[in-house]
Amino acid sequence: MATRVLLHLGDATSKCVFSNVQFHRTKLQVQSILKQSRNFRRIRNPEETVRSPFANVEVQHSGPTNGSKIWKGIIFATAFSGATYVGATILEYERIRANTFKGYKNFYWSSKATVIGWRAQTRDWWSNLSEGERMWYFICFANVLVFLAWRIPTWQPIMLKYFSTNPASSVTCLPMVLSMFSHYNLWHLAANMYVLHSFSGAAVSYLGREHFLAVYLSSGVISSMFSNTYKILLKRHGFSLGASGAIMGILAFICTQFPDTKLNIILLPQLTFSAGAAIKSIIAFDTAGCVMGWQFFDHAAHLGGAFFGILWQTWGIDNIWRKRSPILKYWHEFRNPPKAT
Repeated sequence: MATRVLLHLGDATSKCVFSNVQFHRTKLQVQSILKQSRNFRRIRNPEETVRSPFANVEVQHSGPTNGSKIWKGIIFATAFSGATYVGATILEYERIRANTFKGYKNFYWSSKATVIGWRAQTRDWWSNLSEGERMWYFICFANVLVFLAWRIPTWQPIMLKYFSTNPASSVTCLPMVLSMFSHYNLWHLAANMYVLHSFSGAAVSYLGREHFLAVYLSSGVISSMFSNTYKILLKRHGFSLGASGAIMGILAFICTQFPDTKLNIILLPQLTFSAGAAIKSIIAFDTAGCVMGWQFFDHAAHLGGAFFGILWQTWGIDNIWRKRSPILKYWHEFRNPPKAT
């Protein structure tokens, strides 16, 4: 799987920055903004209204872009990441507990009428998938649904407001989560899911599905936090969306955990390099992008995801994940309260 990764790391894991529009109270319409962003053009008049061929509804983004939004994003990202790990701990407990009754369940279902036809084929196909493949299909399905929602004209203002991050938007927290499942362009969606598929199997095998999902979601939210902070500090407002921040977290984790793993480019199989060297090169590229002000990709989001993936591998697992026994104990006592005598 790793042979497919490095070919697309420059563009496939891009959390595309859709515009660099400087404005305070700019009325935006979705399709025109996306079109101008792809062509790297700017709206010169900050008060001009851009008409969209998709809808006649005008979207107002008038939130302040001051330091308070930076702290709001940091607090939300920290709280959300903490919640994902508490949730992952509880889900893991429930899965292990459910496996205790697996024998009874198998007996129960075997006593029912045999399922035939396409439902049986679907069940057999799903049961033969690995845990990593199942997690990939789950994430991919969510991304496809959001991609299809972008195609509905009347939903365009909602999608732009809640499914893309923008420091000038009146909504800060919710887009930090939803934008990681959002892709407007089909190529962007396909490339990101391609790269995720290359690493999800190894990540789920090592972390477990609940732990993997927690790392994925946390990486995505923290990448959005880095993106918004970078834009606010440099006053480069614009829209960002895509799964690349979350994918970079998984990629950085695996490359840091297994730095000696050999990777190669799919079109150049004779050219091999270590995973450790690959992640260092990617970080150097995105750092240069931030310093030089490149605007083709959201380099700050990439760095945020990679930073969290490396931090979790070097510090988070030992100091947080492996010390989650108090949560497990509390949840066990909550699920099994002592009986009154």
